Amino acid sequence: MLFFNKPKLITTDILKKINERDRIKRYSFLVIGCLLLAISFNLFFAPSKIVTGGISGLSIVLESALGIPSSIFITIAYILLLILSYFVLGKETTKYSVIGSILYPLFVNLTSDIATYIQFDVNNMLLICLFGAIFNGIGSGLTFKYGFSTGGSDIICQIISKYFKISIGNAIRIVNFIIILGSGFFIANPGSLYAWENVMYAIIAVYISGLLNDRVLLGISSSKAFYIITEHETAIKSFLINELKRGVTVLEGRGGYTGDRKKVIMCAIPTKDYFLAKEGILEIDKNAIILINDVYQSSGIE
Repeated sequence: MLFFNKPKLITTDILKKINERDRIKRYSFLVIGCLLLAISFNLFFAPSKIVTGGISGLSIVLESALGIPSSIFITIAYILLLILSYFVLGKETTKYSVIGSILYPLFVNLTSDIATYIQFDVNNMLLICLFGAIFNGIGSGLTFKYGFSTGGSDIICQIISKYFKISIGNAIRIVNFIIILGSGFFIANPGSLYAWENVMYAIIAVYISGLLNDRVLLGISSSKAFYIITEHETAIKSFLINELKRGVTVLEGRGGYTGDRKKVIMCAIPTKDYFLAKEGILEIDKNAIILINDVYQSSGIE
C-alpha cells in the first residue's frame, strides 16, 4: 500500500509573513490615511454639505435633517458596525477593520473644529470638491494599499455582498448611490437647486477620489504589455529586439473558434515608446492583432 504525504498548506504562513512585513511602515501609512480622510471630511465635505456616500456622508445628511452632530454619529455607527461585523462576518474578516474603525472616528473628533481655523470661500464649490476628493482619494488609497479598511460602510457592503450574492464593488455602488441621491432631498431646502447642485459635486468628488485611490493602490502605469498575434513573427520580433531594445516572450496560443495554433508575442514596452511600438508593428503587419494592457509593476524586465 502506498502512502502519499499531503502537501502542506502554506497560505496561512504566507499571509502571516505579509502582515508582519514592514509593520511600522504599514501602520504609519494607515494613520496618515485615516488622518487625511478625516481632514477631507471636516475641512471640505462637511462644511460644504457635499455627501460622497458612506457613513460620513450619511452623517452629513442626518446632521442637516435632524441636528445630530456628525462626529458623534460616526463614532457610534463605527463601533456598532464593528460589533456587527464580528458576529456576522467573523473574527478573521473583522480584524482588518478594527484599527481603522477606531482611528478614523478618533481623527474626525480631533479635527472637528478645523474648518473654524481654515476657511474657504463656499462659493467656490468646485475647488472645495476637487481638494476634498484629492485628500479623500489619497487617504483611502493609503489605507487599502497596506491591507487595512476603515470599516464603516465597508462592513455594510460586505454583509450585503454575503447575503444578497452580489460583488462588494456593486454593493458599494448601490449603498453610495442611495446615500448621495437621498442627500438631495434632505440637505438645505428639500428638493432645492442648491441641494441638487451638491449632489452633482458629490458625484464629481467620488469619481476623482476613485481615480486617485486607484493611482495610490496601483501606481502610475510606467509600461504597456503588448500581446501580438501576427503572420510576421520573425520581423516583429526583430523590430522589438533590435530597434526598441526590448526583450520578447513567445507564447503558444490556439484559436478558440478554429482551433488553429498561433504564436503570441508578449513584450513590455515603456509608455514613452508606446506610439513607436504600435505604429512599427502595424507598419510590418497591418493585419496584426494587438492587445495592450497597462503594466503597473514589472520585475526582471530591462
